[in-house]
Amino acid sequence: MISNISKLTPFFTYKNTAVFNESVLNKNCFKAEFFDLGITSPPYNVGIEYNSNDDALGYKEYLKFTQLWLKNCYFWAKDRARFCLNIPLDKNKGGAQSVGADIISIAKSVGWKYHSTIIWNEGNISRRTAWGSYKSASAPYVIAPVELIVVLYKNEWNKNKGKKEKGNDDISKEEFIAWTNGLWTFNGESKKRIGHPAPFPRELPKRCIKLFSFIDEIIFDPFCGSGTTLIEANTNNRKGIGLELDINYCKLIKERISENDGLL
Repeated sequence: MISNISKLTPFFTYKNTAVFNESVLNKNCFKAEFFDLGITSPPYNVGIEYNSNDDALGYKEYLKFTQLWLKNCYFWAKDRARFCLNIPLDKNKGGAQSVGADIISIAKSVGWKYHSTIIWNEGNISRRTAWGSYKSASAPYVIAPVELIVVLYKNEWNKNKGKKEKGNDDISKEEFIAWTNGLWTFNGESKKRIGHPAPFPRELPKRCIKLFSFIDEIIFDPFCGSGTTLIEANTNNRKGIGLELDINYCKLIKERISENDGLL
């Protein structure tokens, strides 16, 4: 599988999973059109202390960075691929910005088509760090304790259109009915427990994988972080490919995948 999509040597491989210690800004990481479903949570640009990434860019510079990686991912996506982006609705730190709307606009400008937005009500989220003018109409801050999971696709939405054979689904009736409701409520993940400054919980990629992909398809995470997307791809009988810029997080991903399969 690896030789068919990249000339680079992965940091490690396991079963149908591979992690590359590379930057998503490098278009030459992969050949065109290799993944069926992308799932990622890119840097939010709110000053999180990653080891190898500047998370405090000027907003214009951040949007330029966003355009570059979204364009590369579009180049790497198969026809009819889907892309699930876990991004903030907005932000106040460093000046109020409509981050979600801006990222969606950029994604459409590079070729992605918009399908829908899932609202993730993160049950244990804590965002009340600033009230603005408390109990006064002078200058209050309004903060929505939710995040977005934006669902995009390349060219056409219907994966089976024009095909003689249908894909192999593994989603139950109960899961399908519950998850096609665009309000998802589950807790976030513990930074301390995982050992990464911005992990998302396994429930997020699990739902996206089972709802938007078939068994044996390729799942891609361009900001692999702690490897949660790849763990769920492996658990749910998909192939997983990830990019991670920081070597220490690559080691963390390897450790977590091994632990999940009972190898450690």
